[in-house]
Amino acid sequence: MLKINNIKMQIESTKNDLKNKLEKLLKNEIKEIKILKKSIDARNKNNIFYVYSVGVELKNKAKEKTLNYEKIDYKINGIKFEKLGKKTKPIVVGFGPSGMFFALCLAKMGQNPIVIEQGEDIDLRQKSVKEFWKYGKLNKFSNVQFGEGGAGTFSDGKLNTNVNNEFCKMAIEELYLHNAPEEILYEGKPHIGTDKLRQVVKNIREEIIKLGGTVLFNTKLVNLGIENNQIKYVETKNVITNKIEIIKTDLLALCVGHSARDIFKMLKSYDFDMAQKPFAMGVRIEQKAQNINVMQYGKNYNKNLPNADYKLVSHLSNGRAMFTFCMCPGGYVVASSSGEGEIVTNGMSNFARDNKYSNSALLINVNPSDLNSNDVLAGMYFQEKYEKLAYELGGGNYSAPVQTVGSFLYNKTNIGECTYRPSYKFVELKNCLPDFVYESLKLGLLDFNKKYNGFAQDNDVLIGVETRSSSPVTIIRGEDFCSNIKGVYPCGEGAGYAGGIISSAQDAIKICTHIYKQLKGE
Repeated sequence: MLKINNIKMQIESTKNDLKNKLEKLLKNEIKEIKILKKSIDARNKNNIFYVYSVGVELKNKAKEKTLNYEKIDYKINGIKFEKLGKKTKPIVVGFGPSGMFFALCLAKMGQNPIVIEQGEDIDLRQKSVKEFWKYGKLNKFSNVQFGEGGAGTFSDGKLNTNVNNEFCKMAIEELYLHNAPEEILYEGKPHIGTDKLRQVVKNIREEIIKLGGTVLFNTKLVNLGIENNQIKYVETKNVITNKIEIIKTDLLALCVGHSARDIFKMLKSYDFDMAQKPFAMGVRIEQKAQNINVMQYGKNYNKNLPNADYKLVSHLSNGRAMFTFCMCPGGYVVASSSGEGEIVTNGMSNFARDNKYSNSALLINVNPSDLNSNDVLAGMYFQEKYEKLAYELGGGNYSAPVQTVGSFLYNKTNIGECTYRPSYKFVELKNCLPDFVYESLKLGLLDFNKKYNGFAQDNDVLIGVETRSSSPVTIIRGEDFCSNIKGVYPCGEGAGYAGGIISSAQDAIKICTHIYKQLKGE
């Protein structure tokens, strides 16, 4: 197969148009095209086009050898491990991205992992989440943060990451092999969308079980059995029946999410090596998708273009920075609380990203020095404090406190609308934010409005509070990926080593590759 780069195509073009252009370029008939990369070039607002990198197989294979293009062997491999036979008694705590991929890797090795997840399977979880969004009835064990698929299942399903290695490629290919859209293999900023991600998550679970694994839903880790600094067993509780069970283990993967506050407290009580970690706090802004499209594509943009996204940062005069996070084109702002009497917001999009609103977090870094405490869990308590203030400010029943940009910046009395459910209340957001976050958000919004014409309109809405972009702690691990308790492997976002679906998944694959080599005696 030949690799051909920098193929420019008009926005309205089809795959057949791409094939015709390549046949003219190569002067040969094409048997197959594989899109390797696709991105939008919008630098010239008067001439926006797609840029492709493609793999091409000619009908006349002999001709490929005569053409001066890179020769490639296009394969989708996913995760490959030799089945080793049972050598460990592994337990995986949590069934978000890191937990799913940790369990999948162990299952492929023939290790028959047991997954314990306090939340529900994806079908029941979806019902619990919908009930929360409609009525404000929170299931504290199964919600947007907890349950099969983790927090990413009710998000945009973004697969872009600052990490780029072979493990990331394996993770994306494995998602595709479990029925994620083909576009994730080549889009410049790939995403699955919450609607399609749910089935992918279910497919991965079914393969884990088929390979000999076990997945226990509604099952919470409540205690650890540690002897001579080695994990020996875990104690679990069924959150519906309250049944307690002891499960022996010599390998415990801690794949908990950034909201696993009970687990963090437990680990502290067992003297796990942990450290405070910088995180971020702010609000989510909801804007008309059309205004963002004009900002990014120009006022005469082609309507066939997808709703535009952005990734912005402003370095502020007070020495801090404001940055956007988890931007959801054509999406929704969703209630993401996991604790009673707390407001947490996040963004969510379906694969089509076709809602008339877009949204993004506007965040300010919170450093350990801002916490005025040496307690390793001080960041967690800091988050909790402002989530509770937001709940009170919103008036209860998980009604979010909101404020228009015009009111926030200029004290205008304008009113906007918001997709957040179950309800929202117009208030002054300074009453549920740390002073330094509030002042930095004002500076950052003013700067964005200067740099990016039309970024924030007076009627755009700010929704409080956004606090769960990352974990406030790091569970320390060594070069062997193990914690100070032998046999315990902290992994993924909750442990402080990832920030999103793919970075969490690749962290799991990386650790499992190390475990695999150990089991083989390499």
